[in-house]
Amino acid sequence: MRIKHLLVMVLLGLLIIGGCKTTKSTSKSELDKALLWEITGTGIKKPSYLYGTIHMIPATDYFLPKGTLNAIEQSDEMFFEIDMKDMNDVSALFGMMNKIFMKDGITLKTLLNEADYQLVSNQFSKLGLPMFMLERVKPMFLSAFAMGDLNPTSLQDGTIKSYEMEFYEISKDRKIPTQGLETIDFQISVFDSIPYADQAKMLVESLKASNTNDGEFQEMVRLYKSQDIEAMVATMGEEGSELGGYEDLLLTGRNKNWVPLIVDQVKKKPTFFAVGAGHLGGPNGVIQLLKAKGLKLRALKS
Repeated sequence: MRIKHLLVMVLLGLLIIGGCKTTKSTSKSELDKALLWEITGTGIKKPSYLYGTIHMIPATDYFLPKGTLNAIEQSDEMFFEIDMKDMNDVSALFGMMNKIFMKDGITLKTLLNEADYQLVSNQFSKLGLPMFMLERVKPMFLSAFAMGDLNPTSLQDGTIKSYEMEFYEISKDRKIPTQGLETIDFQISVFDSIPYADQAKMLVESLKASNTNDGEFQEMVRLYKSQDIEAMVATMGEEGSELGGYEDLLLTGRNKNWVPLIVDQVKKKPTFFAVGAGHLGGPNGVIQLLKAKGLKLRALKS
């Protein structure tokens, strides 16, 4: 099952980019520090809920804010960025194989200079992943491995948890149907609009950041545990951000696409939405965009 977990980690790379990718921030928060938000308003019979996830976190740091389980139990449906059923369907995962590879014979070695290629090679060798397995994988899919010592066994052995996977298991236990705000195909199409060379540059920058003493992954976890969603999003547009100037494509544009779907869904039935915490804050974050549509969002603080 190693190849399955490798594919899951690679696809989680889709969520990590533009989900909760942060560096240090000194910005002053305008929204309350909370990961769980109640959605109400005209035309909504019962509250729905919006939760900001971190797509992978050390098991020792995993927590659920007070009221999260109750919010799920009060919901008739659960939405993720992409439906987690697809992430747990082996046939669907293997069906994605061709879509994660670069075309026209392009490899990481052709995109990177010798020093950067060696940096990437050393990272994956350290994780027990030989480069011949990854040479043709689109660089942005490999970003999941740029944080800490994540590897395909991290999810399997329980040292790393995924909030999406945890919520999906809860939904199965409680027989709550799940859906996605996007499809895997759509997310891949978004990333495919970024040239391979820029993807490779972003991957190298992520690896270099993770190898410094700044402790990017640890800082990301710290901000997440503090539930400071404004600080999470504030750094995405900063100079030097690993989003490499594609914030509108990877973050803002997707937020705007989700809002009409969320507005329509909450008027149909109480729903629990779980998306990357980096999508919540900021003037073009999901919270402010939903407020602009006339919905009321209230922070449910721990």
